[in-house]
Amino acid sequence: MRRKSLWSQTIHTHVENLKSLYVFVTVLFVVGVIFGGIVVEVLDIKLKEGLLNYLGHFFQGLKQDEIADPEVTFQHALGGHMKITGIMWILGISVIGIPILLISIFLKGLVIGFTVSFFVSQLSWSGLWFSFVSVVPHNLLVIPAYIIIAVSGIHFSIYLVKNRLIKHRGAIYPQFISYCLLVMCMAVFLLIAAGIEAYLSPIWMKKMIPNVGMILPAILQ
Repeated sequence: MRRKSLWSQTIHTHVENLKSLYVFVTVLFVVGVIFGGIVVEVLDIKLKEGLLNYLGHFFQGLKQDEIADPEVTFQHALGGHMKITGIMWILGISVIGIPILLISIFLKGLVIGFTVSFFVSQLSWSGLWFSFVSVVPHNLLVIPAYIIIAVSGIHFSIYLVKNRLIKHRGAIYPQFISYCLLVMCMAVFLLIAAGIEAYLSPIWMKKMIPNVGMILPAILQ
């Protein structure tokens, strides 16, 4: 019970101390989502047709169980998450990586906004439900994890600049260890997210294929 209380207090203190950074990065992510929706609206018709054709083949493959094996999907998803996590960790200790961390969060929002908006604009309610089961589940863990890693990296970089490069005082090691432990904790959440994406999302997507499949042929004509 005491350990649980200590964890809760540590998390509360962390969020409270970095509240402004969390708000800023979260707003940046939301702006990315909005931009993603805008990009869909101005997308060239030929590009839309190409994407719809790709979706048509993807849905057909999903229906006939011709998509990648879940283990392969899991390995690719986990490898991608770990690669991004490693890059973000390095950016967090490099000081000059702050702008890139912010851009990465913006781009993550843009991709999600574009994907969901494209489904909804082209497939209406069926697209909304399909995006809900295909995009939302694993991203409920991925998005907070990336935001936490980005905020922690930015905070550590700012700490380095203020306490070592300018004031030349303050211990780096405790802050560095805390940063590394937090990134490792987020890596565990990303591991779970990769499992959801590989093993659960395809099952949920298959259940939505009939609804989406009724609309696709009319669009592709």
